[in-house]
Amino acid sequence: MKKILLLVVFISSSIITAQNDGWHINTKDNSDYTGIAIANGRIGMLTSSKPLQIQHVVLNNVYDVDPNLKVSQILHGMNFGNLDMYIDGEKITEDNISNWQQTMDMKNAAFTTEFNYQDKAKVSCTVYALRNLQYTGYIDISIEATKEIDVKVTGKILTPKEYQTPKNTFQILKDLETTMPILQSVANSPFGKHLVSTSGTFIWHKINSSREDQRPELTHTIISNYENTLSFDYKIKKNENLDFAWTGAQCTTKNFSDPKSESERMVIFNLLNAKEVLLAQHKALWNELWQGDIIIEGDLQSQQDVRLALYHLYAFGRGDSNLSIAPMGLSLQTPYNGHIFWDTELWMFPPLLVLNQDIARSLVNYRSDRLEPAKKRAINYGYQGAMFPWESDDTGEEATPPFALTGPFEHHITADIGIAFWNYFRVIEDKNWLVEKGYPLMKEVADFWVSRVTPNDDGSYSINNVVGANEFAPNVNDNAFTNGAAITALAFATKAAEEVGIEPNPKWKEVSEKIKILKLKDGTTKEHENYKGEIIKQADVNLLSFPLNIVSNKESILKDLKYYEPKLSKEGPAMGKSIFSVLYARQGDVSNAYRLFKESYVPNQQAPFGALSEVATSNFSYFATGAGGMLQSVLFGFGGLEFTDNGIIQKNPILPKEWKSLTIKGVGKDKKTFRIDK
Repeated sequence: MKKILLLVVFISSSIITAQNDGWHINTKDNSDYTGIAIANGRIGMLTSSKPLQIQHVVLNNVYDVDPNLKVSQILHGMNFGNLDMYIDGEKITEDNISNWQQTMDMKNAAFTTEFNYQDKAKVSCTVYALRNLQYTGYIDISIEATKEIDVKVTGKILTPKEYQTPKNTFQILKDLETTMPILQSVANSPFGKHLVSTSGTFIWHKINSSREDQRPELTHTIISNYENTLSFDYKIKKNENLDFAWTGAQCTTKNFSDPKSESERMVIFNLLNAKEVLLAQHKALWNELWQGDIIIEGDLQSQQDVRLALYHLYAFGRGDSNLSIAPMGLSLQTPYNGHIFWDTELWMFPPLLVLNQDIARSLVNYRSDRLEPAKKRAINYGYQGAMFPWESDDTGEEATPPFALTGPFEHHITADIGIAFWNYFRVIEDKNWLVEKGYPLMKEVADFWVSRVTPNDDGSYSINNVVGANEFAPNVNDNAFTNGAAITALAFATKAAEEVGIEPNPKWKEVSEKIKILKLKDGTTKEHENYKGEIIKQADVNLLSFPLNIVSNKESILKDLKYYEPKLSKEGPAMGKSIFSVLYARQGDVSNAYRLFKESYVPNQQAPFGALSEVATSNFSYFATGAGGMLQSVLFGFGGLEFTDNGIIQKNPILPKEWKSLTIKGVGKDKKTFRIDK
């Protein structure tokens, strides 16, 4: 254990160069680089260490179907975020610049790269995924000439080579005296499901006081079918600046009947609005998001880590979308193809429900919008009610690759969704929503579990042949978390029926009270029927203590904690230990709670910003599920918050010795503030 703690301290101190506040993460070292996502809930752009570059663009809820894998994949879109810059004829690269540094501004969702080129120029480039214009990105650039220089800048639309029938154009649209230059690329997605259109243009800010009306001449060049470019040349005098932006908009037939025209309109909207107006709207929307915030005094590193986690949940979601959040959010297409799992309902949803009910509503609405496919799936497998897919995409049908046993057998997802729905109602107290969307889904979930259980001779019920949260043990009987989640979903459905004035099915209560929870000889909760002490992939049994509250007395909680913590695989996902942290905090053991809080994410941080990977041995980031877990450690462990039928309450908060205070702002629909001091 001492070796693990030493490793945690080393990793934490070596990854991040912090600015002296809790809102910015700064680095001057790009020797080991994992990017983070600049996103607005619709598009995500993954940052790069290379000057004026981003790695790729991810399009939320836009799926293509790979006939080889026979499953859908979220689209990597056309990359409109890369520019080439030449100064006095030499191309800017990572090899010929100095004083490189990058800063993540979490408060304003802005990512800035700065560098010097010889003794001739200082360059600053800030990337935004505009929150107010959700299909657009905005890259703001300033070149300060320390000597007179000739500058050439090329904006590009790079179409992935897997795309079909690309078409590249440039046109100057005119309306009266207004001219609007538009670079555009249109292509079919790799497997032909969608037409994708991306438009881009330069936006000139005030060039300088004496040459305000001058605009550089634009040159269009098609480098290849997959690279469409627009360039300008400009001479900057010594001690003068050139300030401009490059903006792109990307639309698809998933969201628009005419994505080509709509992407043009969006770019024109950005072109003909002042930078100050666009960015003020973007920042105002992020300021609203940050009304739900976590403030840690006395531990700057923890503050930054927690803020980065919360930033990513906000960046990957939208309150106006009715969309969900994939495990990697909008940072990557792989792993998991951008599908939606239990990661949303069990790990990301609770922190968002505490701090941002708008995004939380989109997450539950995503599921209610896909209730009908879930009902058909139940029928297809011989059950009643609704059987939600383990991996979900835009269709609501099962999207798990056929070779994976999780698709046919990991059924706890259906209970997880029902539990999330009741918690949403507990917090928001919207009876109309419960009548129209909440209860109809919860009823189908309950009916599924009544049809899914197997009666035993002693009057109890078992749930047989499942893959549980511990996926190392496939096709087992009476998995602890599956059974506990079903018990809870059935009990919540009964409450929901009573709330809307409907007589609940008495079978729900009967089955809920008689589903087996197995025990070892010493009283420890048993992982499944045939469990014999094997290593487990992630928290399973301990979820019965939190969040399910089925194992609720202190002696049993501690017995389960001490038994299963050593059983957690070192190759398991990041969020597992966060549950142990919450439980230790709730038992008053702040030392173990803080240890496990740090162990739940620090080994998974990637240089230089602390982006989370799913496991410590990979660098696929950003793992939004892990972010949800570590935030739950803070909110429900140290913060003592709890979902109840009376809303969000606080019980027995506890503060790590490393922290001076913890403030949780914007809690629940009344936006309450909870503060814990030493």
